[in-house]
Amino acid sequence: MTITQRFALFLAFLVLVPLAALGAEAPKTAKADPRTMTFPQPAFEVPRTERAVLKNGMVVHMLPDRELPVVSLTAYVNVGSIYEPADKAGLAGLTGAVMRSGGTRDMAPEALDAELEFMASSVEGGIGSDAGNVSLASLSRNLPRTLELFARVMMNPAFREDRVTLAKNRTIEAIRRQNDDSKGIADRELQKALYPGHPLGRFPTVATVQSITRDDLAAFHDRYFRPGNVVIAAAGDFDPKELVKLLEKAFAGWKEEKVDFPPVAEPSREMKPAVLLARKEVNQSAIRMGHLGIDKNNPDLYAIRVMDYILGGGFTSRLTTEIRSNQGLAYNVGASFDVGRRFVGTFEAETETKSGSTAKAIGLMRDIIDGMRKEPVTDQELNLAKEAIINSFIFGFARPDFIANQRARLEFYGYPDGYLENYRANIARVTKEDVLRAARTYLHPDRLIILVVGEDKTFDKPLSTFGTVQEIKLENGK
Repeated sequence: MTITQRFALFLAFLVLVPLAALGAEAPKTAKADPRTMTFPQPAFEVPRTERAVLKNGMVVHMLPDRELPVVSLTAYVNVGSIYEPADKAGLAGLTGAVMRSGGTRDMAPEALDAELEFMASSVEGGIGSDAGNVSLASLSRNLPRTLELFARVMMNPAFREDRVTLAKNRTIEAIRRQNDDSKGIADRELQKALYPGHPLGRFPTVATVQSITRDDLAAFHDRYFRPGNVVIAAAGDFDPKELVKLLEKAFAGWKEEKVDFPPVAEPSREMKPAVLLARKEVNQSAIRMGHLGIDKNNPDLYAIRVMDYILGGGFTSRLTTEIRSNQGLAYNVGASFDVGRRFVGTFEAETETKSGSTAKAIGLMRDIIDGMRKEPVTDQELNLAKEAIINSFIFGFARPDFIANQRARLEFYGYPDGYLENYRANIARVTKEDVLRAARTYLHPDRLIILVVGEDKTFDKPLSTFGTVQEIKLENGK
């Protein structure tokens, strides 16, 4: 038999087999309907860390993970720009930056950079409004030495003069360019308006940064960087007992001293409506509106979280559905409560739209916010919001370093025990009545500060439609 004949026979076999199968009676099985399929609720237990307290008072949250030979560690320090003098605004940020870049008292910046690079390790630092952090990343075999360098940066930064000057110049240049971006202007000016006369509403200027000296940075560091003022999160390839020994050795001699915190007043709770305009020759308006909100201890926190999602928390939110999908006025629109951790936080709504639809967008946003107060949300909105929040909760624990840092931050900011463990159940218990009560209690559309950055000559309606307009002069940080 030739090759051609064999191939023809093989093709005939392929055709005849399916035909023969058709003659046989196939077993009858019920088809599954995906619309009626149900699945058991996935079980998820919130991971815990191993907690230790060093001899000098530093708290450590540890989560070993042997999957990769790497270690990450972050130290949270109770420090921030809320503690800097008004005439030295920018001091905290500069301290956080130069603490690492300026070397240590026994190691020049160039030598520190070179050794960290050789080991493929990193040590970084920074200080925000109410917290500072210093972090490291290292291969596990290089952890002892990286940890030594990390501790030197924490305890004995040199703040070398030339590095201080470099950081100041970079900061001043950033201030001089701060009005290039409309969205940046809008965010900054709304923060100022929400916290008038308070450190949370204060921003550095060229003058305040120029007044800061190397000695100011050293004094600010020495005042707040104390072991009892630190909570550490560590995750990766290590044995907890061995890590504690390494930390004790690295920070030996760093003795506990009480931190003298300056008094910081509570922000004024008085909420007055305002309409603010920052003129800028652009064809798109940046719109922000808001008022003061809540802190982390608020009893209605979970109802507010659900309300947030329904109002402005995703692609199915009321703001997005109406302003983006139905009206086509903006690509991005949203609103939420930024829950304060040490002070009262804010409620803010934001969008960007073409100049010719500025007033229309503002009016719609305000009406939608007000609509949350008028009647209960629908069952569909409530269930979708709660499911989205509960189902996304697990992603906060996707990596060991996420878990360790989350546990450390909860202790650092004084959250109650069981906060994470009870979070999903607290969200699940929220009712439509809870959401309506929260909206009526915490949303104040009649007291919103409305801020617009744009060219008012091209607006569809004058901003005075919404109240007396106050102009903000943009002066490039002077």
